[in-house]
Amino acid sequence: MKRWRAERNQAMAAQAELNGELARLRAAVPQLTGSLVVGIDGKVLAEDFGAADGGPRGARTADVLAAAQRLSAAAALGGVREFLVRGDQGWLAAHTAGDSAVLMLVTEAGTNVGRFRLEAAWSAARIAALLAGAPEQLEKTTS
Repeated sequence: MKRWRAERNQAMAAQAELNGELARLRAAVPQLTGSLVVGIDGKVLAEDFGAADGGPRGARTADVLAAAQRLSAAAALGGVREFLVRGDQGWLAAHTAGDSAVLMLVTEAGTNVGRFRLEAAWSAARIAALLAGAPEQLEKTTS
């Protein structure tokens, strides 16, 4: 019972750190309209999209990562670290966060893409380090 509580407390602390990193990222990139940390299985670990449900975005992010990995392998580029999509209304970027997660970000069209990519890479590295030290079962909490 004590071990379960310790693991639960550690998971909650990791969840708070993930949410804190997404808040830091939003402050660093004012044009950011949403962010999501997704496990490679599609499970949403943390999100900052307001009231919108991140479930379908989580599964789709994992699907797109898998497709990007196949495309990268076919082009002999090695492992996927980042993919970037420019749409009519803005940008979507995803950065791998270690081997177990993806950081997905959406911004407005007028975003400084260089700054956006740099901040995203830094956040992905922080998230990877956090997840490497966190229990496997990070639970999404309701804020």
